Amino acid sequence: MSKEWKVIGLDAMTEYYDVDLKKARLNILLKNPNFHNFEGLVEDQILLDKIFLNHKPNVILHLAAQAGVRYSIDNPNSYVQSNLIGTFQILEVARKFSPDHLLIASTSSTYGSNPNMPFNENQRSDTPMSFYAATKKSNEVMAHSYSHLYDIPTTLFRFFTVYGPWGRPDMALFKFTKNILSDQPIDLYNNGKMKRDFTYIDDLVKAIYLLISKIPFKVDKRGALFENDSISNSAPFRIVNIGNSKPISLLDYVNVLEKALGRVSKKNFLGMQAGDVEETYSNVDLLENLTGFRPKTTINIGINEFVKWYKDYYR
Repeated sequence: MSKEWKVIGLDAMTEYYDVDLKKARLNILLKNPNFHNFEGLVEDQILLDKIFLNHKPNVILHLAAQAGVRYSIDNPNSYVQSNLIGTFQILEVARKFSPDHLLIASTSSTYGSNPNMPFNENQRSDTPMSFYAATKKSNEVMAHSYSHLYDIPTTLFRFFTVYGPWGRPDMALFKFTKNILSDQPIDLYNNGKMKRDFTYIDDLVKAIYLLISKIPFKVDKRGALFENDSISNSAPFRIVNIGNSKPISLLDYVNVLEKALGRVSKKNFLGMQAGDVEETYSNVDLLENLTGFRPKTTINIGINEFVKWYKDYYR
């Protein structure tokens, strides 16, 4: 965190996963005197208005969402509340308070059944395979309309399978590690024939940090900066992939984890799960053109860092 920045956090501390883990993360942030936290839902318009009236932030970084492809099949209503209504309320405060830059997390899941890889930001993304992906695609469309109507400079990030220390326990890396250490089998869908563009958390954070200052302008003022620029032709709006641009097979991922843990896993080979996709693969040329940065952390480094953290945290 820059010493010149004052950061206001808003977190609902929902029970979707271990609240103690969320509190442990928060306690680290609270050690910084420039960080101030509020607990509440982004769906709460009154709370958002109060925070913005008192603090007047010039940058909004909207990372709040109900995540997870599989959970969206079991509990779609939570995705409507958090992802659709919550993002709408963020757009409303952006309309009222006119930040210099609004940045919103989206997902690689928006590429859906698109077979053309690597995925780039200018490809069509209107065939979502899960309700989670549908809500995040809706966020992109909603944000574009507000960007156009109210001249709000807006950047959407499409994240590709983020992993690393302090992550979500519902992610595969957490589940695999927990089961391997307790000598329980791990579930491998599509018989393990999956590939993911795994993105290490430190790379993701650096990319977001660098993009904060890359404010989109209306095309009639400045125009596209690069041949592959995804900037809208009718709004100060851009979509940017953040990935490692190197799809890794799930079995190779597990093999690296087994070596880091010093154990061999028991494996349940299962069919494809509803809403899932077989492969993700990011083109990050636009990110590199905008920021000069290209994520490169290998799974060998990333998984070993995760295992060190996991053993320390859960000892």
